[in-house]
Amino acid sequence: MEAAAVTTWMFVEECPIPHDVMELMLPGEQPVSAYRTFRDSAIFTTKRMIVRDAQGITGKKVEVYSLPYTAINMWSSENAGKFDLDAELELWTRAGHIKIKVGKKVDVRRLDMLIAHSVIGSQH
Repeated sequence: MEAAAVTTWMFVEECPIPHDVMELMLPGEQPVSAYRTFRDSAIFTTKRMIVRDAQGITGKKVEVYSLPYTAINMWSSENAGKFDLDAELELWTRAGHIKIKVGKKVDVRRLDMLIAHSVIGSQH
């Protein structure tokens, strides 16, 4: 049995919402918060999580991942322990398993509540 591929991202710290993200928004969709990643940023909106990944030497090529909250089946959060520097958030989605490593400057409980509000709050 082959193990499912796991996508991993690292959220370093919360940051201002990038100005150019508005070009990715659908009518009625609004950005909620953003996090700096190693190469770019992750933006939580009212409808999905968008992860932008700058690529190449110049970073001008950008791959954009879009995960609608409706695709999230289950998630877990783990706060940083006494000797751990990073907390972790895991998402089980229709697209696969996603691990989000959370730097010590990021409140993993805030992220957990953001996902809970977006996934469960959108179901009624």
